Amino acid sequence: MGATFAQKLLALKGGKAAVEPGEIVTVKPDHLLTHDNTAAIISKIGADLDTYGIADPDTPVIVLDHVVPAASEKTATNHKKIREFVAGHGIKHFYDTGEGICHEVLIAKGHALPGSLIVGSDSHTCTYGAVGAFATGIDRTEAASIMLTGKTWLKVPQSLRVNLEGRLAGPVSAKDLVLTIIGDIGADGANYLSVEFHGDVAPLGMEERITIANMGVEMGAKNAVFPVDGVTEELLKAAGAPKGWEAVWADPDADLEINQFLIGTCTNGRLGDLRTAAGILEGKRIHAASRLLVLPASRDIMLEDTKDGTIATLVAAGAMVLPPGCGPCLGAHQGVLAPEERCLSTANRNFKGRMGCAEAEIYLASPATVAASALEGRITDPREAV
Repeated sequence: MGATFAQKLLALKGGKAAVEPGEIVTVKPDHLLTHDNTAAIISKIGADLDTYGIADPDTPVIVLDHVVPAASEKTATNHKKIREFVAGHGIKHFYDTGEGICHEVLIAKGHALPGSLIVGSDSHTCTYGAVGAFATGIDRTEAASIMLTGKTWLKVPQSLRVNLEGRLAGPVSAKDLVLTIIGDIGADGANYLSVEFHGDVAPLGMEERITIANMGVEMGAKNAVFPVDGVTEELLKAAGAPKGWEAVWADPDADLEINQFLIGTCTNGRLGDLRTAAGILEGKRIHAASRLLVLPASRDIMLEDTKDGTIATLVAAGAMVLPPGCGPCLGAHQGVLAPEERCLSTANRNFKGRMGCAEAEIYLASPATVAASALEGRITDPREAV
């Protein structure tokens, strides 16, 4: 199986041949973003700064933007402290008050590059995924540590693929698009996930991509990233960005491999659900390494689907038909998962241990997606199977 964007980039930055989701890697960020909170960050390590200095003066990018011009003596003092720190430690990338909002400045000045790793003591650091960077927010203590050591650690996130189709028709905007996505999956629907945008991304301009990537954290994402294309290259040229960067993107076959597929439960075990699955599977066989379980929601549904040939179609495709009931949905019996196995299910819950094994993974999907994925042995867009 191929690797996702997050796996490939964090393996590269961690000096490893490959990494897996959940693995801890030590990495050297290309840039560390801080802003007015730089004063608070450096105050944590004042003595160490005097003794050891900055690990790499090229790493920090400091932008004064949050309270500008200074609105109080305290703010003015903090700004002064930051300017003295910049001068005293030879910080190369400093943008004083009035230059602009840090995320806009960092992109416009060419600091965010494809294939780069950027961390920042600001939750919206994920903005730089618009240009193909792995970019994520960190806390102030970690930022202080990076100033001294030049390194940090990250847990390799699982990835969420978002397929975009068509183009936006005005007055619908990129903000409407990303709010719709967040509304669909929830404000925590991408918690600690690397969200990859695939499909029809070409119609989106860079301003639109920046808006969408910026909102990644509002769905809980660790990173939200777009592929590099001509739109990205035009921006980098206009920004006078350094050359020599190399884009990183997911392999085509990086979707998750699934061991077991389940169609049924009180959520999607009705006539239309089973017939949808049968329509996709008719005349085909599920992947050799896959297991497909089908549980009609009632005896009447099973009888009806037996009469019209739906059950026969599913069985011919390789499905195992179980008695009507809840069964594997709650790990009660039949279809219990083994440690480290994955199941794609039409059920309604996927918390740890839900299907009987706390070390297994459960992903939720529609009957069409489960059926199409069973053919490939991995999570698959059902439109590709039609």
